[in-house]
Amino acid sequence: MSRIRNLVIVLGDQLDRGLSALDDYDADRDIVWMAENQTEATHVWCHKQRLVLFFAAMRHHRDDLRERGYEVWYHALEADARHDSGRDFAAILTVAINKCAPQRLVMTECGDHRVQTMLAECAESHGLALQVRPDRHFYCSQDAFDEWANGRNTLLLEHFYRSMRRAENILMDEDEPEGGQWNYDKDNRETFGRDGPGELPHVRRFRPDALTRDVIAMVASRFGGHPGHIEPFDLPVTHDEARSALRDFIAHRLPLFGDYQDALWTGRHFAYHSRLSAALNLHLLDPRDCVDAAVAAYRAGHAPLNSVEGYVRQVLGWREFVRGIYWHEMPGYAHRNALRAQLPVPRAFWDGETDMACIHDAMANVLDHGYAHHIQRLMVLGLFALVAGVHPYRFHEWHMAMYLDAIDWASLPNTLGMSQFGDGGLVGTKPYCASGNYINKMSNYCKNCRFHYKHAIGDQACPITTLYWDFLDRNLDAFRDNRRLVFQVKNLEKKREDADFMAALRDRARELKRRIEAQEFL
Repeated sequence: MSRIRNLVIVLGDQLDRGLSALDDYDADRDIVWMAENQTEATHVWCHKQRLVLFFAAMRHHRDDLRERGYEVWYHALEADARHDSGRDFAAILTVAINKCAPQRLVMTECGDHRVQTMLAECAESHGLALQVRPDRHFYCSQDAFDEWANGRNTLLLEHFYRSMRRAENILMDEDEPEGGQWNYDKDNRETFGRDGPGELPHVRRFRPDALTRDVIAMVASRFGGHPGHIEPFDLPVTHDEARSALRDFIAHRLPLFGDYQDALWTGRHFAYHSRLSAALNLHLLDPRDCVDAAVAAYRAGHAPLNSVEGYVRQVLGWREFVRGIYWHEMPGYAHRNALRAQLPVPRAFWDGETDMACIHDAMANVLDHGYAHHIQRLMVLGLFALVAGVHPYRFHEWHMAMYLDAIDWASLPNTLGMSQFGDGGLVGTKPYCASGNYINKMSNYCKNCRFHYKHAIGDQACPITTLYWDFLDRNLDAFRDNRRLVFQVKNLEKKREDADFMAALRDRARELKRRIEAQEFL
């Protein structure tokens, strides 16, 4: 065929109808290129539902583009790997370049530094220009974040969040925050109490259509050994479905989202959370639509301010903040390990098999749905990995494998930084460490667990409690000057006065870490 002008790259997390890469598309001179590939499915050991989500959403977006007049060259994986045109983006893209001889490659900013580098190197190897356009999906551009961050001694979410609220005029009363407070976090820590949450609103689920069922069959055949359960798959994979899921959250769960966003209860995996992060991170939803819908619910009296502000803070604040941190600090950020943690991810994080009730329940959610809300991630699974001493990048790789909403820009600052304190306090000013007492306070897990949350030593000792004190003990020099850990440090110093207790604690912690290292049952 005659040489074309632009080969327009659309990646699996760029399923935005208004993608900047498509801005000046000319049907006579341009081609859209999309590719499923083996490397992206296996560079981490991907949850089967994560593969279904990406490939099904990509194929639906491909068909939507074609219906709107775009020519799309699409590389689909089949059950038989021998039909692949290549294993990774570069190899498959090379086939397309050789076939159509484009004048240049065009794409929107990538969500993964590794993939961005791979595509840039591929373009250079063919002597082609690669035009990388800004991603308008986000409120804050990379340049705007860099401008905000440069010259600051600390990069605090709260400062960034307030600047974003002012810049976007969201929940503002002239130059003051709506209701007189910037943050209602103290109002958003209710527990479900002794009687539990009662009947919770159902989460909108979506029946797989024929195209998605084909993807499920392909993944089951080709990637059947991957972790997680492939059925039931019920996530939105189109723009219309994603908007329906948003409406469902606003109508049924947003009003109580604030009060109970930190609460945990056995078997209640979604509670009042939105379950929209996967659709957002694939760009099936625009964050502005989410924020605007939540604010509109507040204006209409449908949802209270503490719930709406809490949700806005997650989308406008935290989500934009971690993306900014990612690109501001990469590629060196991925190699940080401030506490020199070295353990592998525990076996239970792959199969859910453990006597620890909190880990077992959280992992049931991950294995069944590729999902856990932020407290399960941070203060159950992340907490255990932190106090045990799991290598922060290994923890990130596990998170990328097992969560359907995991994109590198979102996962790395959340896991290596916020959860595992691998960046030494850049994202979070203190490590999010706690004993089993926190789990008992926020959930019913400890009631039916064979371990006792108050005990740090002995056969019935809660592994989280044991490892919490061991974590403080082995990192005491690093934590002495942290003003947010004064209380914990003082408590540890009191415990250190009992030499017998500390000897038993260190022995118990050593055995737990040995079992994690050996991938044994916990």
